[in-house]
Amino acid sequence: MTQSAPAVIVRQIVVAAPLDRAFEVFTARFGDFKPPEHNLLGAPIVRTEFEPRVGGHIVDRAADGSECRWARVLAYDPPNRVVFSWDISPQWSLESDPDNASEVEVRFVAEAADRTRVELEHRNIDRHGPDWGAISDGVGGSQGWPLYLERYAALFD
Repeated sequence: MTQSAPAVIVRQIVVAAPLDRAFEVFTARFGDFKPPEHNLLGAPIVRTEFEPRVGGHIVDRAADGSECRWARVLAYDPPNRVVFSWDISPQWSLESDPDNASEVEVRFVAEAADRTRVELEHRNIDRHGPDWGAISDGVGGSQGWPLYLERYAALFD
């Protein structure tokens, strides 16, 4: 069977902010633009935290005290780029094998003193195995990275 979905999803957006601020908002306020309905926990998410260091995680914390560490921070290079794993399987559950995880790289490029282009590349999606097209379709579709980036850009309005 041939996959029709791309193994790499690329999206970009320009925000009305200097480079340093664009990076800071993306990492420090990740939970302010991540849709709360994107939830692998059994209870509502009260906070999503992006741990700002290599070896850190992106963690959803629920109202009942449970937590879900669904990404690992692989590179942290303020204010230019951040790379994190996508530890979510095609069945939209946690992926325990790091060899089956894809990667998301976010680059921040100054276009002017008060404008930054944010380039997001979700790559190696085919590492998720035979059903990897479900991830590609999900993150590339209107409720995936386009929604995240739209909500992120709105934080600067």
